[in-house]
Formats: sequence, C-alpha cells, structure tokens
Amino acid sequence: MRVLVTGGAGFIGSHLVDRLIARGDQVCVLDHLSTGRIENVRQYVDHPRFTLVKDSILNADVVNRLVESCDLVFHLAAAVGVWHIVENPLAAISVNVEGTENVLRAAFRFWRKVVIASSSEVYGKSTKAPLGEDDDRVLGPTTISRWSYSSAKAIDEHFAYAYAARGLPVAILRFFNVYGPRIHENGYGTVVARFIHQALNGRPLTVHGDGRQTRCFCHVEDTVRGILLASEVEAAEGQVFNIGNDVEITMHDLALLIKRLSGSSSEVRFVAYQDYYGQRFEDTPRRVPDLRKAARILGYRPEIGLETGLARTIEWCRQHRFVEGPEARLGVEP
Repeated sequence: MRVLVTGGAGFIGSHLVDRLIARGDQVCVLDHLSTGRIENVRQYVDHPRFTLVKDSILNADVVNRLVESCDLVFHLAAAVGVWHIVENPLAAISVNVEGTENVLRAAFRFWRKVVIASSSEVYGKSTKAPLGEDDDRVLGPTTISRWSYSSAKAIDEHFAYAYAARGLPVAILRFFNVYGPRIHENGYGTVVARFIHQALNGRPLTVHGDGRQTRCFCHVEDTVRGILLASEVEAAEGQVFNIGNDVEITMHDLALLIKRLSGSSSEVRFVAYQDYYGQRFEDTPRRVPDLRKAARILGYRPEIGLETGLARTIEWCRQHRFVEGPEARLGVEP
C-alpha cells in the first residue's frame, strides 16, 4: 500500500514506519521535526519505498497533495509532551485542532481511510477505573493550561465522528502512556524517559507530588500493533478504542522499579508540581484503561509486561545518548 504517516519521525510514528516498511508498504512521512527526530528514521533516508517531507500538518496544500497520493493515512502528528502544552498552549491547540482538521478534510476530499491518534488525556481527571470509551470526561478549569490538550484532542475526535457520519472510514485510538526505545524527555514517554535519564546519570529520580498517582504504561510495540489492527479491521471504522496496558503502578513504584532495573544508586526525591510546571498545571490521580472493547473488536491485548519492556528500554537508553560524560553521543539533550 501507499501509506502516509503524519508525525512519522516521532517516537510512536517511527516504530509504525518500521512495521510498514517491513511489510512492504510505500511509506511517506510528513513531519515538521519539532519533536520528531531525523535519527528515528535515518535508516530509511535512502530506502526506495520511503519519503520524508519536512513540513507541517498546518500546511493544507501539502497535506492535500500527500493524502491524494496515498491509500491509507495514519495521523499521529501532534503537539505532545505535558511541558510543551503548559508552556505554549496556543501553538498546541493550533496544531492539534487545525492540523487534524486539515488531515480529515483532505481524507474526505480524496476518500482515504484514516486512523487518528488521540490520547487518554481526553478523560481528564476522572478517577473512574477502568475508563471505558463512552465514559464521561472530567476536566479542571480553563485557567489550567494542561486541560487545553484534553480539549483539543476531544475536538479532534468530534471532527472524526462528524466525518464518519458522512461515511468516511476513520478509526480513533486513545493511547495510554506509551514508552519504549526512542523515548525522549520532550515528547511521548516523558516520565519514563526522565526517570531513566536520571537513573543512568546518578541523579535523583524526581517524583512529582506524593508519588501515589497511578498510570498504566504500554510498550510501543503493543501500541503499534493496536494501530495496525485498527487499520485492518473494518468494524473499527467509526469507533474509538483505548490502546494501552491495564496494569496499574504508582509513580513512586515506577521510579523504584527503574532504579532497580538500571542498577542505579540514585535516590528517589519528591518535588512539588509547581517547581516543574508552575501554577498552570493540575494532575489526575489515576488513569486505567478498559481494554475490553479493543479486545472484542480489534483482537487487541498488550503482550509486553512492564518489567520486560522497561529492561529493553533501559538497555536502548544505555546505547543511545542517555548517558552523559565522555562516552555520551549527540542527539538527546540532558
């Protein structure tokens, strides 16, 4: 197939590109390389079935041209990373809303199937567990910048549903805390990347708040498998699915696990949210996905356990620029 991957040089997108190239597809990546990294797809630069277009999903003319020339669209491009959202909510809203509208409008014009990456952030600060796809959203006040990302992603989903109502084949996926090789502190996998970077460099592992807030972490290989299933299963069209792992862990226990797996002697230190994010941040204490719908319709279940996945991720980080000092390589900022 001829496949377009927006955000294909990013953490998740580049792993999807790996799978698409491996199965024989012609892959075009549209990436602004703001949080995406050329290092993630460098091995394909001279590949006959790979094209990289450095541009933005805000460029409607480019989006139209690329969508017209493909058979299938994976829309993963977005402004990601909590710090970026809090620091520059205006840019994040523009990219996540206007950019997605450009992709969907082009897909409708040329009638191309689209798989759209959404986020567990859509659920806001709901403490219901597990969270089902039809559950209510619970958000904080608009004075807290963090909730602008949740709202933007929800608008993306509303756009997708509106086009689906007109017959466009579109599937929506809500990702839950993805981690794995190619993580970076400035994008997806932020907390895991931060803990590993700190552990490998002998720095304190900084846990925000009291560390009792919980998340469920999904290895990127499981995430990509969910993405591909959504593109292949016709019954997924017009639907939204949680894609993640449903094993819950506190942030304190996550820090301790990464410390143990990395062999680090670093201490675990608790810091106030305000010290890192300022006053424009509010956290949610718990987030657990209900995966029954994804299992029933897509045949999706996560396969990689957290300890196994973290061990693989730590080993990748050891070899790829996460260790500072004379042996450090270029690419990942401390």
